[in-house]
Formats: sequence, structure tokens, C-alpha cells
Amino acid sequence: MNDFKRILIPTDGSENTKAAITQGLELARVMGSEVTALYVVDQASFVNFPMDATVVSIYSLLEKEGKDAVDYVVNEGQKLGVNVTPKVVEGSPAKKIVDEAENYDLVVMGTLGRTGISKLLLGSVAERVVRFAPCPVLVVRAETPEEE
Repeated sequence: MNDFKRILIPTDGSENTKAAITQGLELARVMGSEVTALYVVDQASFVNFPMDATVVSIYSLLEKEGKDAVDYVVNEGQKLGVNVTPKVVEGSPAKKIVDEAENYDLVVMGTLGRTGISKLLLGSVAERVVRFAPCPVLVVRAETPEEE
């Protein structure tokens, strides 16, 4: 079995990433791995807006959401005795995760499990990360309400 000494867990702070966070942290606990929780502030949301007070305010909210998201992973890691380093960056989520993955042995991330037209229209960060990451990627599908 591979030694996954450094694990990257990207999160968007949603319920859909909680199953992946749990899996990634449990794997880290068993293997004695270091973990980094990564949140990417998606700059694409702001490309067509002038930089005024409203955009700055929205950006601040997203930064706070990012801090809260990585802090959640840090707190969950503490419960398991896993040291988690929080990291908030700006950019395109898929590109930033792939770029960061160069420094890790494994990426553990969640997905909504979209199919059909929804996937076609919205794309999939997880799919792009799987396709382009330089290390293995474990994708954990979020539980749907029927599965819980």
C-alpha cells in the first residue's frame, strides 16, 4: 500500500464535503499523515464586476466562509488526533487544487455526484482534479437525503 504521508483535503464548506473530510481524516489518523485543509476563493465570481464596496464586501464574506470551512476540518482533525494545517487561497478551484496537489501524496475530496445535463452545464471540479492531479485522488460522493 502507498504511504500517504501528506494528504490534501479541499473543502467548499458545504455539507457535501463532510463525508470526504471524515474519510480523509480517518485515513490520515490510521496512516499518521499530515493534512492540509484547502479552501479556494473562486475569483471567477468577480470577473465581470467593478471593484466597489459591494464586491469587496462579498469577497470578505467568501474569505470568512473559507476560514470557517478550513477551521471545521482543523476541529474535526483535533477530535481524531490529526494535525491539520488550514489554507485559504484565491483562484479557479480546480486549477488551484491541481497546483497544490503537486506537494501531496493524496487528494481526498467530495463530489455531488451530478449526472446528465446538470454535469454538462455546471462541470465538475472533482472530475477536473481527477483528470489532471499529479497524485492519486480519492473522490467521496456526498450522501443524498435518501441514503442518510
